[in-house]
Amino acid sequence: MAVVAIFLMAIISGNFTGDVFIAGAVVFIVTGAGNSINDYFDHKIDAINKPERPIPSGRIPLRNAGMYSSALFIVGIILAFGINALLGTIALLSSLLMIWYAYSLKRMLIVGNLAISFLTGLCFIFGGIVVDQVMVSVYLSLFAFLMTMAREIVKDMEDVKGDQAEGATTLPLLYGNAISSKAAAFFMVTASLASPLLYFWGVFTWVYLVVLIPAMVVFLYGAGRVLKDQSVKNTRIVSKQIKMGMGVTFLAFAAGSPYLWSLLG
Repeated sequence: MAVVAIFLMAIISGNFTGDVFIAGAVVFIVTGAGNSINDYFDHKIDAINKPERPIPSGRIPLRNAGMYSSALFIVGIILAFGINALLGTIALLSSLLMIWYAYSLKRMLIVGNLAISFLTGLCFIFGGIVVDQVMVSVYLSLFAFLMTMAREIVKDMEDVKGDQAEGATTLPLLYGNAISSKAAAFFMVTASLASPLLYFWGVFTWVYLVVLIPAMVVFLYGAGRVLKDQSVKNTRIVSKQIKMGMGVTFLAFAAGSPYLWSLLG
């Protein structure tokens, strides 16, 4: 989904250069590095919450995961500097933030959620810089931020058992699932109700609204569902629903692109 953000900006701008594909590779590689380093630092928590994952299951040695992640970070940063210094600096700072997040930020109240949500939104801005559509990318990054915040909180509710064993200070652990569900629902409802603004601001055509409706339904339904039931089983389902809703929203971004319809017209 992070890579999709880059190509969405290309579709919206109509600017498909070689740099777009390199930027897509950068985001793919650096995000992969971030996921790997997260699994590296989370192997004890995952042994409780998700023992089927590669490291706790023993399929991948911990040392190999660390080396693999480091290699990916280096390759991604070098590729980004190959486009220009600004994107290289963003890739470098993002990589450092991912490592910091995996090492300690994710265990801090709300801070870890904010970091991941910021990085998700930053993918759009990264793509916006490549295709010279920075202002539009900022709008899209805001909605990506809101949707990701909702999912991050729901995931914390899902992972309470392992986080508690590791001494994390997540929102569900400090204030309970009831308050956490209200926070997650707030972000889902806000993202849903505010997303049509992109049409009224002239960013997208009316097709955007048509495709967006199912995503809004998914988010609003997920908000209601998590408010009613905060069990691990249900939060796992809601987390997947949010991801599905984000996918449909991204599709709406593409379908509503004025450039795309100018080609078809």
